[in-house]
Amino acid sequence: MNADGVRERAGSLPREPGVYQFRAGETTLYVGKAVDLRDRVRSYADPRSARIGRMVDRADDIEIAVTDTETQALLLEANLIKRHQPRYNVRLKDDKSYPMVQVTDHDAPRIEVTRDPDESATVFGPYTSKRQVETVVKALRETYGIRGCSDHKYAGRDRPCLDYEMGLCTAPCTREIDLASYREDVTAVERFLEGETGILADPLRREMEAAAEAQQFERAANLRDRLETVDAFHGEGGEAVQSVGDERAVDVLGVAIEGEDATVARLRAEDGKLVDRDRHTLEAPGSAGATGEDEGVASVLAAFIVQYYAERDLPDALLLPERHDDEEVASWLATEGIAVRVPGAGREAKLVDLALKNARRNVGRRDECSMLADALELDTARRIEGFDVSHAQGTAAVGSNVTFVDGSAEKAYYRRKKLTDQNDDYDNMRALLEWRATRAVEGRDDRPDPDLLLIDGGEGQLEAARDALADVGWDVPAVALAKAEERVITPRRTFSWPSDAPHLHLLQRVRDEAHRFAVQYHQTVRDEVKTVLDDVDGVGPETRKRLLGRFGSVENVREASLEDLRSVEGIGEKTAETIKSRL
Repeated sequence: MNADGVRERAGSLPREPGVYQFRAGETTLYVGKAVDLRDRVRSYADPRSARIGRMVDRADDIEIAVTDTETQALLLEANLIKRHQPRYNVRLKDDKSYPMVQVTDHDAPRIEVTRDPDESATVFGPYTSKRQVETVVKALRETYGIRGCSDHKYAGRDRPCLDYEMGLCTAPCTREIDLASYREDVTAVERFLEGETGILADPLRREMEAAAEAQQFERAANLRDRLETVDAFHGEGGEAVQSVGDERAVDVLGVAIEGEDATVARLRAEDGKLVDRDRHTLEAPGSAGATGEDEGVASVLAAFIVQYYAERDLPDALLLPERHDDEEVASWLATEGIAVRVPGAGREAKLVDLALKNARRNVGRRDECSMLADALELDTARRIEGFDVSHAQGTAAVGSNVTFVDGSAEKAYYRRKKLTDQNDDYDNMRALLEWRATRAVEGRDDRPDPDLLLIDGGEGQLEAARDALADVGWDVPAVALAKAEERVITPRRTFSWPSDAPHLHLLQRVRDEAHRFAVQYHQTVRDEVKTVLDDVDGVGPETRKRLLGRFGSVENVREASLEDLRSVEGIGEKTAETIKSRL
């Protein structure tokens, strides 16, 4: 696309906030945000660097999306960068996108919070706080009864599910409500999401006042809190929400750049104490260039700030090694009431120095991952997921799924799974990997695909895991690490690496963390089984054993109908009702 083509396309664009994408065929090359789409896109007729000039030359189209506010443009840009990983953007690896709300286009539409909306759905957002969005969506469902279940659960039902009993859904699946009336409720929900706050706030306020009048003060307080969230929902980003000065939580960022990789280390201080630290990798195209194209620390900071603080509460203050260079990001942070400082001396400057040291340490971790990739003949091993199972002679069976990125644990990506109780490690591992693979293939897991799967165990566990991957069709390399001899087992051969090999240490950390997480969850489930069921009148050890044998877990017992409970030997109508009321 030449300069005249850019100017012609820009001339047809609105003077509104939004996001633009330079595309080459089906490939997104670059994503940008703008307060004024027409002016910003027109500026690419005279690219600010040789790298951006090459991007414009490659592009054959420019797509835009208009947003209501500058903040929404900022967040949508972060979502699109995460989704498309465009070559010419600074890209935060392995992080989450901002939440949106989608209303699907089914005959009986479903409402849900998502980071990857369906192409055919009506989408609202993006938003900064997942917690706030989930509170609002739950209030909408309680008020209007819109379903949130999957298509699989919706199809072929002959009676309503538990959501109907709880007042979260009017059960269009079994026509407890006719579809015409249901769609009217969906329209009301969409009107709220488009900005008509009163559609939800008014019934909540009436319900709160009724609860207070009936002296149901705890319920009234809960409704008040929910109402405050609803009232604030459409004001998100519109005004300062907190005053600077009472800085309980402070994030400190340090940046190290090497080639096209950049590492940002984050330290979290709360009430003056250092409470957390982590590191994150970005790809910064041109960051090492000697031709004036240098992205530099400032650009990396700007990209990290907006892409990282998705689903995370912003701190009261940010301490940076230097100023970032993005006016829209600066405006967003100011609107949110976030203090941004570049300290020159004192305790804050020492914290920034510490963050810089942490960022530089990550270079060694990347070498560790590279050594592992070379040893296993993989393209990369930067993202590893570890798996283990735990049970007590077949009871309280669970599986763990931990994630390491660039050699560091990423606990936000940890997952755990209750398994059917059975004293068979191979079948348990097969079930765990089938669950993970199915979610990945069906697009129901919001994590990126890993470069490598690590199985805690030997040849039997690895074979079971690979069988599950093949059955589902998820093509990800898998190896196992046996505890006794610390042998690395692959489908083709077994490695016995030196005990001081850095890449072996990496696999050991992943394996040990998967084991720890599995045991911790097993203990939780085991304690839950003992306390919840044993406290139910009429349920002794033998009855509990029959219940778990029939349903597999306490969660499944909780979801079972009265009829299903009564079908278990020794469970009468009174005991079944007691179980339902206690669980």
